[in-house]
Amino acid sequence: MPRTLRDGQRAELYVVDVTTGDSRLVFASSTLLFEAPNWAGDGSLIVNGDGRLFKTTVGGGLREIDLGGVPAINNDHVVSPDGTTVYVSADDGHLYAVPLAGGSSRRVSNDRGPGFHHFLHGVSPDGSTLAYIGLEQRGDKRITNVWTIPAAGGDDVQVTNDEHADDGSEYSPDGKWIYFNSERASTEPGHAQLFRIAVNGGTVEQLTYDERVNWFPHPAPDGSTIAYVSFPPGTLGHPADVDDVRLRLLDADGRIREITSLFGGQGTMNVPSWSPDSKRFAYVTYPL
Repeated sequence: MPRTLRDGQRAELYVVDVTTGDSRLVFASSTLLFEAPNWAGDGSLIVNGDGRLFKTTVGGGLREIDLGGVPAINNDHVVSPDGTTVYVSADDGHLYAVPLAGGSSRRVSNDRGPGFHHFLHGVSPDGSTLAYIGLEQRGDKRITNVWTIPAAGGDDVQVTNDEHADDGSEYSPDGKWIYFNSERASTEPGHAQLFRIAVNGGTVEQLTYDERVNWFPHPAPDGSTIAYVSFPPGTLGHPADVDDVRLRLLDADGRIREITSLFGGQGTMNVPSWSPDSKRFAYVTYPL
């Protein structure tokens, strides 16, 4: 079931300047809980809400995108580098491609057996490949790993294979790496940090080492920094409606910069939300 707003709560979409830290309100609603902004090629922003997908601009309302018969979607969706296609994760566990202008959809993902779900997070810089999180049941455990699949459809490739939870897989701007968050380096349940791995697999490199719970790494298009969501210590998973959620930048030299603190979490910045010039990114907060 899609998330809904609590009594007295609003969903607010902002764009923040990463140099000044100044945030600008783009759109707000007290009736629709929208999530996970993407930056479209025409300068508009894309969000999901109530199982649907919408476009909005500063000072404008929401315009629904025709998903061409795709089942209700969740908050994992990305826009192709050429701005023509949006790829979405649906509640039936599959990935779909839809023209951004609206129209007939195409299923991208394969049937990998009962209980396997695809959660989309990244598209390669050349638009040829999608990175997703594959969720599967192994005995009494729910396992999540990083996978890739051609955007045109084809054979899946498993990139990570670990029983600790992986999530938030996204490509580097040069297409050589996949960034993700994982609990693999901690014995404390839920204590995710940021990692990267070569697109063809290999040794995993840890990027953050702190007491907070770090999720959803989003490399800037120019490769200068990585935006991510940082939850308070002890947070399990990536819940919504959490106080003291921080949006941070991890610069190429290892320096961490804090951009803002907010009430939010799940849906705040799940998917790539950078502007093409790497000067701004979009996020959603849910104040009460």
